[in-house]
Amino acid sequence: MARAAARRRWSLTRYFGVVSFLAMAALGVALVWMTGRVMHEQSVRDGTQSAASVMAYAAAPLPPEAFDIAVLGDAQRESVRSATSLFSSRLVELRLWSTAGALMYSSTDATVGFPDTERLAQVLADGEADAQVLDDVNQVDSIGTGATVTEVLDVYVPVRASDARDLAGAVIGTPLPSAAPGAGSSDPVIGAAEIVLDHTEAVATLAQARGTVTLVVGGGLVALWLLLFRTVHATSKRLQASAMENARLALLDSLTGLPNRRLLADRMRRDVAEALRSGGRVGLVLLDIDRFKDINDSLGHDHGDELLEQVAERLRGALRDEDVVARLGGDEFAVLLPDVRSVANAERLARRVRQLFIPPFQLGEMSLHVETSVGVACIPDHASDASSLMRTADVAMYSAKHHRTGVAVYDPDEDHSSPQRLVLLGDLHHAIEAPVGESELVMHYQPKVSLETGRPVGYEALMRWDHPTRGLLLPGAFIPLAEQSGLIHELTRFALTSAITQLARWREAGTPLPVAVNLSAHDVTTTAVVDAIEGLLVEHDVPAALLEVEITETALVADPSRIVPVLERLGALGVHVAIDDFGIGNTSISQLRDLPVGELKIDRLFVADLRDGDGERSEVVVQAMVDLAHSFGLRVVAEGVEDEQTAATLRRLGVDRAQGFWYSPAVPPEEVPAAQRPARAPRVRGARGA
Repeated sequence: MARAAARRRWSLTRYFGVVSFLAMAALGVALVWMTGRVMHEQSVRDGTQSAASVMAYAAAPLPPEAFDIAVLGDAQRESVRSATSLFSSRLVELRLWSTAGALMYSSTDATVGFPDTERLAQVLADGEADAQVLDDVNQVDSIGTGATVTEVLDVYVPVRASDARDLAGAVIGTPLPSAAPGAGSSDPVIGAAEIVLDHTEAVATLAQARGTVTLVVGGGLVALWLLLFRTVHATSKRLQASAMENARLALLDSLTGLPNRRLLADRMRRDVAEALRSGGRVGLVLLDIDRFKDINDSLGHDHGDELLEQVAERLRGALRDEDVVARLGGDEFAVLLPDVRSVANAERLARRVRQLFIPPFQLGEMSLHVETSVGVACIPDHASDASSLMRTADVAMYSAKHHRTGVAVYDPDEDHSSPQRLVLLGDLHHAIEAPVGESELVMHYQPKVSLETGRPVGYEALMRWDHPTRGLLLPGAFIPLAEQSGLIHELTRFALTSAITQLARWREAGTPLPVAVNLSAHDVTTTAVVDAIEGLLVEHDVPAALLEVEITETALVADPSRIVPVLERLGALGVHVAIDDFGIGNTSISQLRDLPVGELKIDRLFVADLRDGDGERSEVVVQAMVDLAHSFGLRVVAEGVEDEQTAATLRRLGVDRAQGFWYSPAVPPEEVPAAQRPARAPRVRGARGA
């Protein structure tokens, strides 16, 4: 990668060098050409000025009439020759032309000649001098010198009436004012003087000056190009180094130095493609530090960062060379297993990773014990591409965190955003929107039995979904989906309406017993549910005392400040309130004393321990719950009772009521046993559970 970058840098530098050199060369040529052009034009202007002076001296001894007759006498010729002798060092030839183009005078004593008619006509017409540099003029005799020149300046200068005067008025040898081109333009043009000047020295001077300018400009531009090239090369090198460093940092986590999410995703795509091609297996382990926010808030972000660095160091030093450890952001890390034999092996490695967190982390003088939640997913077992592998591992990690299992392998039943769940969500929408009487949602009722009399004293309303293709679904299959999607309020409304409607029917039949309806944490955070219950009771003329609501202890502990006022309003209305799944939500004694509830339902895990676990220890726990509840005047209900021995134990421990499969599963309302008959185990047992 570094060599490729160096080659690209050298290629770009060379390209810039060639282009900039050509640009500098073009600039130098343009400067030299422009300078030479300016000097050439200046030399022509100087020669034209000299030619105008020669014309002034040549025309001074002549009367204006001489140009009319176009003939000069010998004396006049001699006067012109004498007057222009001052310019003999440079003057190659002098000719005087009449307006008709007749040769009046020639310094070479020529009697016949022909002017450049076009140039002569132009000069006579506009009264302006016209100069041209003529090349390759050989053996042109100058006045009295016989010199040979190769470069001459041929100038046609207009002669005006004011330029010609009588010989008597001219003082031979006295300098005359130079006549600038166009001077005296108000005078009529009476002829023209053709002055041929030696231009060789001017051309040589121009060539020398052009050479000097070329050297100066070329040397300066070369020096400037070298300076620019060196600067650009050094800058390019620094920018390239900076770009390479930025590219490296873009793939690494700035705090821990581990690969970041971008680099991990690129590596995952390659490893997954290879595994799918070869039939191998790729595993992904995601881990999250439990309660990391509390660590940051209590110890400060500096200690939080130090903890993350130590976590990265432990992970980096404990895994195989081919495994990739990455930090995804925050307190989330990933371990890519490019070659894992089975899901079980991946799970074992994940548990080994979690073992790394058993030793405390040393933050300054403080030892900190940290726990993690780890999720495991593999391709092709749980996903079909890199993106879905990351998602399923994330689902597994949050499942481990939610169930406090430490490590969890991906389970489709825990995946609330899987394609199957999305299809189920659409079906649930359809079931909720179905008209009354056509709904696939139904309510079943499970009796609550008095352990003292063995008779039903109430019922718990439990929702079922009679899915057209999946059969009868228990709440665990769709209630979490409804809570996640916001449909739980519609389901609660359906449950309340169905239960209160059924209460009204039983009341008319003369055998009304209280019915309990489960409310989720989403329902009891606002008083809207109280208004709905009150309206339904009034609509169906059902006493509030016949309705009970159950709320889980974990929901109550999560947000007591918003839930307790709702429960107080329900109590004031006359609706009984029960705490469901008691024993796993860590409710404090002070909270329990002040809560507006009348019943505790012991979680089925404690009831199952009476049967399957350490019976003596489990009895102590249940007895403590019963004593605590009775001390506050609360009734105790045990759920999940599945055999006679457990029922007898609960009766001995002082539990007031029980419900479970031993007495009756949840059944449709038409199958609910008569209230007066003692409850007993059904002959045909259905599926266990709520």
